[in-house]
Amino acid sequence: MTYLAKPKLHHPDLPKNKLGFTHRDYEGTVSTLCAGCGHDSISSAIIEAFFELDVAPHRVAKLSGIGCSSKTPTYFLGNSHGFNSVHGRMPSVLTGANLANRDLIYLGVSGDGDSASIGLGQFAHAMRRGVNMTYIVENNGVYGLTKGQFSATADQGSKSKKGAINNDTAIDLVAMALQLGASYIARSFSGDKEQLVPILKGALSHRGAALVDVISPCVAFNNHAGSTKSYDYVRAHNEAANRLDFMPRRDAITATYAPGEVIEVTQHDGSVLRLRKLTEGYDPGDRSVAMNHIVAHEARGEILTGLLYVNSDADDLHAHLNTVELPLNRLGERELCPGSAALAAINAELV
Repeated sequence: MTYLAKPKLHHPDLPKNKLGFTHRDYEGTVSTLCAGCGHDSISSAIIEAFFELDVAPHRVAKLSGIGCSSKTPTYFLGNSHGFNSVHGRMPSVLTGANLANRDLIYLGVSGDGDSASIGLGQFAHAMRRGVNMTYIVENNGVYGLTKGQFSATADQGSKSKKGAINNDTAIDLVAMALQLGASYIARSFSGDKEQLVPILKGALSHRGAALVDVISPCVAFNNHAGSTKSYDYVRAHNEAANRLDFMPRRDAITATYAPGEVIEVTQHDGSVLRLRKLTEGYDPGDRSVAMNHIVAHEARGEILTGLLYVNSDADDLHAHLNTVELPLNRLGERELCPGSAALAAINAELV
């Protein structure tokens, strides 16, 4: 199998930010996701956000779990710190890293399966503890790596590629984050880079738990049962020594619409997303208003996009635990082992 490699040389006159970095300095390896995948559009928006924020790549720690979405950190910020954890456990690994070294900018990348199913408990505690991070959910409603089963965020009544109907109520991670105490909450669409980049920049600059839920269409599972051109049909009728697996090339889905406007986005499988962008006069400072707004538009079959809630005065986990300003991984023996007199004083306080 042949993989494309990015050229090491690039034009000397590429635009640079204040630190002298070009977009190429924020890229990673060539994506191996399906052509047209919404996740690649999110990676592009992340690259743009860090470039515009003038953040040095080595100041970033990116962590992920398991799934198509959790592969994407390979495709951006190749010169940053990275850790690919196990399924659903990214939030606790990120929390530990954050407590050890508070000087890094933490970016958690997850998916709807990774966060809303096996990792739901981990997601909940990261939100309520106010871990200082940007938590991106690349949300497509399916398990892409295991061939398109419903995830916990799939809308009730939606149909799978095999024709099965989802009878379960969808988990809304944005609504959960509002209830759990996250202090920056937004939702966007992978194809709306004009909206997504500013949202990411705001999240990365925010102190506290910032959730960005990004609706990201899956292009691979748009074939239907009964079609002789479907992957399942070909596999069932293939007697060759090898196993066919072909993903047709698709164009990335993009969307441009004004504040307050509703747009219907037709996906590759024919299903339709109804996106409503928040009006310019919307106040994101009231948690209860945000919750009611989400529920009201959900009843109309609309997905609200934009900055839904922000608390600019929020604290993070370090403030809650009253940790020292110096990162814990830089503390020396004197600070970590202050001696018997200090231990006696601590024990005296507990009497």
